[in-house]
Amino acid sequence: MSQTLTVATTDLQCKVNNTAHNADEFGFERLVLRRGSRFTITVNFMLRGYQPNDDKVSFIVQTGVESSGAFEKITFPLSNTLAENSWNAALVSNVGNQLTLSICSPSTSKIGHFSLNMVCSTKGQSRIFNLGEFILLFNPWCSADAVFLDAEDKRREYVLNDQGLTYYGTHKHISCSAWNFGQFEHGIVDICLKLLNNSKNYDDNPKEDFSKRNDPIYISRIISAVVNCNDDNGILVGNWGSDYSKGIAPTQWNGSISILRKWNESGCHPVRYGQCWVFAAVACTVLRCLGIATRHITNFNSAHDKEQDLKIDTFCDERGKTLNLTKDSMWNYHCWVECWMTRPDLKPGYDGWQALDPTPQEKSGGVFCCGPSPLKAIKNGDIDLKYDTPFVFAEVNADCVTWLVYKDGSKRQISVNHQLVGQHISTKAVGRDEREDLTHNYKYAEGSQEERDTFNKADAKLNLPTKLDNSMTIKLNASQANLNGQNFETSVVVKNNTSVVKNCRLMFCAQTILHNGKPIQECGWKDLASFKLGPREVKTETFQVRYSDYSKSIKEHNQICITSLVIEYDANEVLVAKKVITLQNPELDIKIIGEPVQYREIVAEICFTNPLPEHLSNGVFHVEGAGLTEEQVLQCPVKSISPGQQVKVRTKFTPQKSGLRKMIVDFDCNKLKDLKGSKNIIIKPSPK
Repeated sequence: MSQTLTVATTDLQCKVNNTAHNADEFGFERLVLRRGSRFTITVNFMLRGYQPNDDKVSFIVQTGVESSGAFEKITFPLSNTLAENSWNAALVSNVGNQLTLSICSPSTSKIGHFSLNMVCSTKGQSRIFNLGEFILLFNPWCSADAVFLDAEDKRREYVLNDQGLTYYGTHKHISCSAWNFGQFEHGIVDICLKLLNNSKNYDDNPKEDFSKRNDPIYISRIISAVVNCNDDNGILVGNWGSDYSKGIAPTQWNGSISILRKWNESGCHPVRYGQCWVFAAVACTVLRCLGIATRHITNFNSAHDKEQDLKIDTFCDERGKTLNLTKDSMWNYHCWVECWMTRPDLKPGYDGWQALDPTPQEKSGGVFCCGPSPLKAIKNGDIDLKYDTPFVFAEVNADCVTWLVYKDGSKRQISVNHQLVGQHISTKAVGRDEREDLTHNYKYAEGSQEERDTFNKADAKLNLPTKLDNSMTIKLNASQANLNGQNFETSVVVKNNTSVVKNCRLMFCAQTILHNGKPIQECGWKDLASFKLGPREVKTETFQVRYSDYSKSIKEHNQICITSLVIEYDANEVLVAKKVITLQNPELDIKIIGEPVQYREIVAEICFTNPLPEHLSNGVFHVEGAGLTEEQVLQCPVKSISPGQQVKVRTKFTPQKSGLRKMIVDFDCNKLKDLKGSKNIIIKPSPK
């Protein structure tokens, strides 16, 4: 009588399989796979090998937690060939006591942690052996997967790139900062999968939630909800004020790794604090980690349409001072992500990029999440399609309506701008550190027939305001580069379009603001009670804002709103123009000392020069880089930095991965908040 097969050892061939599944960046200590693709394992038996005539072999894969009912167990036999769209195993070779197998998962499998067991049966006797554990992710390389992306350069950028750029500033002056997504760093994939069990949906109904773990539409919507903590045990607490004393300022983060690890190590308590680009960047890390092609998006002049009427109302008083009288807001910039997938839940034509916004702004389905919303629906004004398309459509298309508030409280509409919202929608370009403009994916060209048709479609539903006719025009101008620590000047150009003399009053008002457009404090004002324009005359007037005035209240985004108000006495015509100025901080200079080689220690030197006309103190450098170094905190070498003084600090690190890597540095002190710098470093592979 033949002895029952007994498994001695199993080789999951992690290096071969992970590499074949485009998962080698996770390392080779564990098996990480992508669904819909085959993988190979080798099983070594004790005493004797597999005998097809006497032995029957089958397999069990299991995922989830059986005690909660949120689990799945699948049994399948060993066969001679692999089949598609189901779990199955085929014999590759059978030599001596060694059996080599090829196993394939369906392209619709759930994602998550799996166990793999082998059932060996001989003459009616059966034994079960655990062969090991593996992680299964979405597969954008598999044409049958709903997340399939048919472009290798885009897959490398939007799935495999663990570093990137985020864009900020204003639509007239766009800046960028490096971000360490770090989706392949140690433990991050486990944290990303753990997130799924911390959603409100899982708490309410674990079994139903788990049944949808194969659906990228559902998973992306869950990620949108759990990146913020408003309804569940999510990752980040939002803070759009100016007091970050109970946590870390959003501008201080250099990447997602520290945030995700803090959340995990604290027992899933939310991390303080995040704002839109942080929420979006963390979502980008999680979605890329799970295998969904994702890119970080910045929309300049982004509307938050609280009233859901496709218009953003702003108010100013008779001095030109912006008033905080509405729940609507227009953010100088706002960030979300786009992820790539099919949309079988909608009629044909809406596959591709989907907008997903994890910043907690409005509830959707009872929780703070937004999307996925098809870009094709947003562009064509199909605001009845799920999910949350009306909200995203408003973010890029709402009208900006300005009201003058008189001393008695009465209001007068003085301006309507149809083009201001939704400017220079930006992301990092594929394969290079440059900005790619995606506005054409959200909106048709201004003035085109398609743009007018889309506008009319929305107008028919919401009765949008019409633009006012004025006999004068006004335009605010400013230098492209205004430096923090210096006075700066703006100018207004006013044109009389009639043959009649215009007797006017011209006012300027400067206010420090938060990046969501909310005013902080007035920091400059100028009043010309007698401003006369002759027939067809064009006049220019300048306005200076002093550092001594704005330094008292400017916050970490360095933004100041300039408002110019013209009141024509005779006809009581009112004109308004606004411009947001982002003051530029100095760049950090980073130099690499020594030849960058994998596993060999090298040195980075970081230089900072004080641009302000006053002393700085409490300087701290934060350094990190995926594949380069864990986060390091370096104290400034001097307690006080004089105006114009340069300071240098050095740090040692040992690169763990070869190829193009990015070192990211943040400098923070009492007067300057979170200056950024980055350095691309090409790391040579370790000599063999």
